Amino acid sequence: MEIPKNRLLPDTAQINSLGHLEIGGVDTVELAKKYGTPIYLYDETTIRNRMREFITSVRETYPRSKVLYAGKAFLIKKMAKIAAEEGLGLDVVSGGEIFIAKDSGFPMENTYFHGNNKTLEELRFALDAGVGNIVVDNLSELKLLASLVKRRPVNILFRLTPGVDPHTHSYISTGKIDSKFGFQLDSRDLEEAVELVKTVTFLHFTGLHCHIGSQIFDTAFFRMASQIMAEQVVIFTKKWDLPVKELDMGGGLGIAYKPDDNPPTPKEMAVAIADPVGEVCNREGIEPPTLILEPGRYIVGNAGVTLYTVGTIKEIPGVRKYVSVDGGMADNPRPMLYQAEYTAFLANKMDKSPKETVTIAGRFCESGDILINSSLLPMVEYGDILVVSATGAYNYSMSSNYNMCPRPIVIGVSDGRDEVWVEREKYIDLVRLQR
Repeated sequence: MEIPKNRLLPDTAQINSLGHLEIGGVDTVELAKKYGTPIYLYDETTIRNRMREFITSVRETYPRSKVLYAGKAFLIKKMAKIAAEEGLGLDVVSGGEIFIAKDSGFPMENTYFHGNNKTLEELRFALDAGVGNIVVDNLSELKLLASLVKRRPVNILFRLTPGVDPHTHSYISTGKIDSKFGFQLDSRDLEEAVELVKTVTFLHFTGLHCHIGSQIFDTAFFRMASQIMAEQVVIFTKKWDLPVKELDMGGGLGIAYKPDDNPPTPKEMAVAIADPVGEVCNREGIEPPTLILEPGRYIVGNAGVTLYTVGTIKEIPGVRKYVSVDGGMADNPRPMLYQAEYTAFLANKMDKSPKETVTIAGRFCESGDILINSSLLPMVEYGDILVVSATGAYNYSMSSNYNMCPRPIVIGVSDGRDEVWVEREKYIDLVRLQR
């Protein structure tokens, strides 16, 4: 078996002399012995490589730019520290993510607070914590925020819904007209929001935001959204006398989950977004805004894998062969939520040729707890270490304690060293808050 060439696995992945999968200079089979499984495993080198690649790609295309890490993909204190060290801002979507940023020492002036229903408590906490920018999603939120900002100015951006459907899964498509997110273009709510922001001293309007969806492979949709948003920059600047200093186009760049996936590069995304902005602003004679992009999945998706131990094996003649592992929908709900597809390997048999097609089943009490419907692997045996690739994004962050199972440990590897980033939950943690 060969290491895929399409960045499916972390940059440092290789097959060592024992035929084992090695990541970050660490033998994953030995890691499973040391810590047990399941393990969320992250390669710090890949995370930093992706951050640097994204920043360089955007700045080469559009020098006046800023890159934010979309924390919802995977946010722990270690990730906030890495983002700060690499010069990224941070996209946060809840009071909890704000708390992690603050607790890790992240520069709060470089945070952007998103969300369609920020609570009163979260807005107060954001202001007290020094969150630098709040992305206002709707008129009722703007009115609530206006009642709170009495001590210091707060930068705000309006989230707009550009009406672009990127043809991704409906659950991760967020830029269509029928969306819970953002102001509709040309709506009365948007006009009223513009009027309100001009009358509130401490609401400092800085720009516009949109996000059309996730796991996008066709950059034409980014270009389409950018064209629409660039025209809105003109409208806000000339019609409403609200100069747009920042244009935040969100994230959404797809990654490889399967060997035949061929997603676009950050450079291709940046060009598709930057070109319309430059053309429209040049045509209208207005100063181009700072361009902001918010990668999350691209930064951590392929930097992470999950290690499982193979348990029971059940073959139904003429139907299928089930291979069950010690994890499943509680540590990776994406296949059940929106039919996400993944690729698996046997970490202890990377030098063996694929021999059989099996179904990777989880351990949880649901018939739908299937991680991979059809996986071509070497002959699978009890105790093998199964690796599911590209699980770095939206796995830990969406995990649960379903069936009262503790969440897995999170391990970071780099230069032959392993480090615990998040401890494995214990049974006592399951009842710690119960009364």
